[in-house]
Amino acid sequence: MNNAPFTVTVFGFNHALASAITGALDVFAFAGISWQRIHNLPTSQKFKVQLASAHGQPFHCSNQLTLTPNIAIEDVSHTDILLIPTIGGDIDAVLNENQSQLVHIKRLHKVGADIAANCTGTFLLAETGLLDEKVATTHWGYADKFTQRYHNVDLQPEKMVTEQDNIYCAGGGMAWIDLAILLIERYCGHQIASDTAKSHVLDFSRTNQTAYASSRQRRFHSDEDIMAVQSFIEEHLADTISVSALATTHNMTERTLNRRFKLACGTTPGQYLQSLRIEQARKLLETTAISLEKIINAVGYEDLSSFTRLFKKITGLSPSQYRAKFKRN
Repeated sequence: MNNAPFTVTVFGFNHALASAITGALDVFAFAGISWQRIHNLPTSQKFKVQLASAHGQPFHCSNQLTLTPNIAIEDVSHTDILLIPTIGGDIDAVLNENQSQLVHIKRLHKVGADIAANCTGTFLLAETGLLDEKVATTHWGYADKFTQRYHNVDLQPEKMVTEQDNIYCAGGGMAWIDLAILLIERYCGHQIASDTAKSHVLDFSRTNQTAYASSRQRRFHSDEDIMAVQSFIEEHLADTISVSALATTHNMTERTLNRRFKLACGTTPGQYLQSLRIEQARKLLETTAISLEKIINAVGYEDLSSFTRLFKKITGLSPSQYRAKFKRN
């Protein structure tokens, strides 16, 4: 492995999320140092970190903090990693303001830099075209907006981190932690990444962000008939519900219901029912101490083993793991 520090450059811009910038810079800067200091071992700096912006100008983050860069993005001729942080303000406004900076993201990728984006920062990465025909993720709450804007990207919003051809994306909010640890592992190996995570008291590997997601954002559409169908589903979660019965109840053919539901919600009625049942089960696991058997009956399931497999497939955790992680005292 390379003994010289690798270079990490964070691209800052107005209305970026400050924690996704300063936090990532801290984690990279202390790789090879924090764990070693705790255990009285020789330190070895693994990354040189720098903050860049357009023309090297200070920029104002979404929390009103002003950050002063080390370098202009135009003057970055080499970096091993270019990190694009979360957009903390209006996404469309930030994208419009930074169109002239896209060339530098593409330029650095062309000369061999790994390009990584966190949360809604993936929108800025997608604007470059570098995500076209590639797998990506973003904040689960903005997945529909992303898909509508970038049709050529293989968006997988359930994933916490994606990687393809030296392009990395992370999911919502604090997923920059997972992204940073993954990149530290890529450059420095598993042991350094694991030590860095433990010294900062971070989970080493979170593969899935659906444990944090909600199905309620699928309400944001204008089809009143489909809203009525959604309300009916929500009120009858524990009942046996078929698509044909739903269609009949709401004076539609099954084909029309499926078509309109998919157009409005981006999913099928059956998938929507499944996601709501899992969401209600999550709520019961978080807020009650009732048994798993009673929970699955309350949300319309009968077989414990099949429910457990489905729950883990969707959330990335078993029901018991989920309860241990999110139970409210």
